[in-house]
Amino acid sequence: MTFEDFQLNRQLYNAIEEAGYQVPTPIQEQAIPLVMGGHDVLGIAQTGTGKTAAYLLPILMKVKYAQGKMMRVLILAPTRELVMQIDETVKQLAKYTDLRHIALFGGLGPKTQIEALQAGVDIVIATPGRFLDLYLKGEIGVKELKTLVLDEADKMMDMGFMPQIRKILEVIPSKKRQNLLFSATFPPRVENLSHEFLEFPHKVEVSPQATTADMVKQRLFEVPNFMTKINLLGMLMRDHETFNRTIIFCRSKEIADNIFKFLGRKVVGENKIRVIHANKGQNTRINSMEDFKEGNIQVLVATDVAARGIDIQMVSHVINFDVPLIYEDYVHRIGRTGRANNKGEAITFMTEAEEYHIGKIEKIIKMPIPREPLPEELEVLQTPFVEKQIMLREIDEQKKREDPDFKGAFHEKKDHKVKAKEKEVKNKKLHITAGKDARKKTFGKTKREDPRRGRR
Repeated sequence: MTFEDFQLNRQLYNAIEEAGYQVPTPIQEQAIPLVMGGHDVLGIAQTGTGKTAAYLLPILMKVKYAQGKMMRVLILAPTRELVMQIDETVKQLAKYTDLRHIALFGGLGPKTQIEALQAGVDIVIATPGRFLDLYLKGEIGVKELKTLVLDEADKMMDMGFMPQIRKILEVIPSKKRQNLLFSATFPPRVENLSHEFLEFPHKVEVSPQATTADMVKQRLFEVPNFMTKINLLGMLMRDHETFNRTIIFCRSKEIADNIFKFLGRKVVGENKIRVIHANKGQNTRINSMEDFKEGNIQVLVATDVAARGIDIQMVSHVINFDVPLIYEDYVHRIGRTGRANNKGEAITFMTEAEEYHIGKIEKIIKMPIPREPLPEELEVLQTPFVEKQIMLREIDEQKKREDPDFKGAFHEKKDHKVKAKEKEVKNKKLHITAGKDARKKTFGKTKREDPRRGRR
């Protein structure tokens, strides 16, 4: 199948050719005819499969040219990074049209966005929060809305956007509106949303739910502690030729900052690495993404705020420094590499306490992640006592989750302490009682009966 088979207009064909699109991906083959036919569509497709173009091309074909001042298309996405990425794709595909589009997201003052809306817009790409803010200020008209897209619906639910989404659905017109919902996974919550959001939808699922990309080679290293993870990361990243464009994912912004400092000072150089997380300013995050996209830096360290919405070609490696606790995020993390038919590699570091989560992830992706022995030259450090105790407590909690009757090593220690405390309290009570009894016996006795009475 070719893009010519979709009977798009010449402006779109020119943009497709210039963007380097060669043949439609499976999600594009199935979704584009359905969207052009006016159907509601439920699309289940992992990242990197071309789903953004799958709904944008038919939407651009239907909207065709600038008209009026109110938006006719609304695309909602969970993060500012993904909103920016979708807006960039709209800009690329609508290059030879006069369509007006805008990206709305927080972190920046709304003044420029309001001015653009007042000038007139055809397509709005927005995070739910910023859209509602501007709507409640009376800056967004919804009467002409004909198409609504929810992209990355599963992530929107994970991030707690459902109240905002329901408010948006209440205020936008429901008649003669086409609804499209796209998600990388299809958990029960997304299924419930699809029932209330879509009318007689056509479901398009191009691959098994939450599977990992075929072009990504996966590896896993079992490491004993945090500092051994750091040593292994440093060893890998010193191979600059192999790890030439790498994203390192961490569980927290504190760990991300520490890795950024370590690699910047001792391994890759401070001018070859950037870090992005929720505490970084909007401009800093945008500039870091652009530097990475253009190949100006070798390493991007990120929390899961950047797991979706990064559409960058030729990412050589993704390294999971920490195992994600939201298991579907593993799919989204490693989906940053192996895109557009390019091969990639995903490496995961796992401690003893993280093995439980890896087991859950392997059930979701329906395959084991291949284990590899640690390199012989790697310096493996002893696990500090405090870190060991924290991991053992985590393992106890995991076992309790699976078996509520499980007591655990820490429970036994706690029992011994409780029993000792109870014994101590009991002894005190006995001592107090014995003292009271003794006083009762001596109270009221005469001096002859108790010679101690009356003595000073």
